[in-house]
Amino acid sequence: MNAGPTSHFYTSQRLRLHYVDWGTDGLEPLLMIHGGRDHCRNWDWVAARMRERYHVLAMDLRGHGDSAWAIGGAYTETSHIQDIAQLVHQRIERPVTIMAHSLGALLALAYAGVFPEKVARIVAIEGIPPISMIEASEADPVEARVRSWIEMRRDLSGKPHRRYPTFEDAVARMREANQHLSVAQAHHLTRHGAQQNEDGTYSWKFDPYARFAGGPDGLSAAEQHHLWGRITCPVLLVRGAESSFPDPAEDGRMALLDDAALATIPGAGHWAHHDQLELFMAEVWRFLDS
Repeated sequence: MNAGPTSHFYTSQRLRLHYVDWGTDGLEPLLMIHGGRDHCRNWDWVAARMRERYHVLAMDLRGHGDSAWAIGGAYTETSHIQDIAQLVHQRIERPVTIMAHSLGALLALAYAGVFPEKVARIVAIEGIPPISMIEASEADPVEARVRSWIEMRRDLSGKPHRRYPTFEDAVARMREANQHLSVAQAHHLTRHGAQQNEDGTYSWKFDPYARFAGGPDGLSAAEQHHLWGRITCPVLLVRGAESSFPDPAEDGRMALLDDAALATIPGAGHWAHHDQLELFMAEVWRFLDS
């Protein structure tokens, strides 16, 4: 792999947030947004292939990677969307292409619905949760959802951040979470996603509270679908053939977007850009060159 990116910081909602810069000023901007409990350096293999044609920026969401943890644990969709908007406002001067994964892809689609004029194209990897999943989270009355949210976070506050005795133990956990990863990939992702504690053990960098983005004050299914309908740019939806997420063309989710194409990557699970990099890149270039 060629020389890596440079690290930078910006401020959003009084938080010091981190991003890396892979590219050269003047090229078309490309913003990469990772998923939950991940970090910006998970894009390194993709960014290395795109940096010659794009000015690539990859951000750490609040509470992830080298970005600050939110005081009070504010990880709602709207908080993340404001952070994206602030980075674009400060660092990107023209419509941006966005590539995003999982939670990041959900946020990218919402951002593009709020600011359609700011986005040129979107590659959304596993970013549209099943409609039944969203509706199930809203089935209970609001008082029950708020009570459950409070109790869940109270319980979480009493649990220590998991510690791994050695770096290799953390690598093993990384490979357990995604069995498609090679040893080299798992080492790379762990090196950038974990930090050593004072006692010599290792813990993940992400804030445990960031596990529960959204919450009872997050965007509803109807609000998310409304924002998807406001997106004016072309969208490529990417899914892994071995993912637990259903086909968005079959269950109606894809129809909520006006200009969307679907790429299903064989031999890939939830992390298609890791699991089958070359197949993924072929679909991306086909979309971006169309």
